[in-house]
Formats: sequence, structure tokens, C-alpha cells
Amino acid sequence: MTPTSAPSSMLAGFLSYVVPGLGQIYQGRVGKGVLFMVCLLGMYFYGMALGDWKNVYLPDTGQGNQVRLPPIAASVYNVGANLYNRPQFLGQFWIGAGAWPAVWQYNASEKSAVLGDFERTPADEDKELSEPQRNGDKTWDLGWVCTVIAGVLNVLVIYDAAAGPAFGAVEDVRRPQKEASAA
Repeated sequence: MTPTSAPSSMLAGFLSYVVPGLGQIYQGRVGKGVLFMVCLLGMYFYGMALGDWKNVYLPDTGQGNQVRLPPIAASVYNVGANLYNRPQFLGQFWIGAGAWPAVWQYNASEKSAVLGDFERTPADEDKELSEPQRNGDKTWDLGWVCTVIAGVLNVLVIYDAAAGPAFGAVEDVRRPQKEASAA
């Protein structure tokens, strides 16, 4: 399939954001899409398991600000403060639908009936997150590193789907048919 005949590149890029590799599958590059899907989702969920399913979340640390701002500006300020306090989520976010529960839990005022505590900011963040690091090995840290790497690598997968495969222009070196039949 040539890049010009590929199905909608922007849609393929969006599909690869939602689920890594789905855009490549949509474009007919099934093997590549399945490879991306298995590797990136495998790394992401392996990292989640290493972190006891508690290392992907967006903390709610900006709520106690003393700055008087209009509601929309205060909301943007709070999100910025929260991302500043947990920059790992900027990398984790790019895994797509795997990180959406964290965004949902961040915006929810109370615990979700469906998601429970999954990807929700721990109630006592310092205690719940310090204890595994203090009393155990460093798998929690390795877990969030795996989830960040998976998310950042998915940026490349999204680019591959949106820009298409990296094929260069191929020059046809065959002689024209008239020349070939005359020889």
C-alpha cells in the first residue's frame, strides 16, 4: 500500500492514540499494528502490575491554592499545578484509553461505582505510596517508568499511523516496453 492510497491518516493516528497499533491495523498493516499493540499495552499493563495498579493517576494537589482566579482560569491553574507535581502522567497519558480512567477519576468528585479506586489518586498519597518503596523493593518505581516509556513510545506509533509508512519514492528502472520489444 502506498502512502497516498492509505486510508485517512488523521483517523489512523487518532485510532493509534486510543489503542496503540489500531491505526496501523485500520490502514491494512496488521502485523505491525498487532506488534505495537502487544508490545506497548504489554509494557503498560506490566508496569501497572509492578506498581500494584496504583502508579497511574493525576493527583489533586492544586485545589488548595490561594490564588483568586475566574473558575476556568483556576481550573487550568489546578491542572497545571497537578501536572507539575506529577509530570509522569504527561508520558502515561499518551498510551490512550489505558490512561483515561485516571482523567475520569481526577474529574469525578466521588469514587466511581464502576472504576472504584482504579487510577484514582490515593487517599493518603504519602502513606500509600511511600510504604511500598520503603518496605519493599523498587518495583513501584520501575512500574511507573514502564508506563511512561509505553506512553512515550506510543507517540511514535501515532506518528507512524498519521504520516504513513516510511517508504521513499521508488524509481522504475525497467526499460519502456517499446524499447524492450525492439531489442
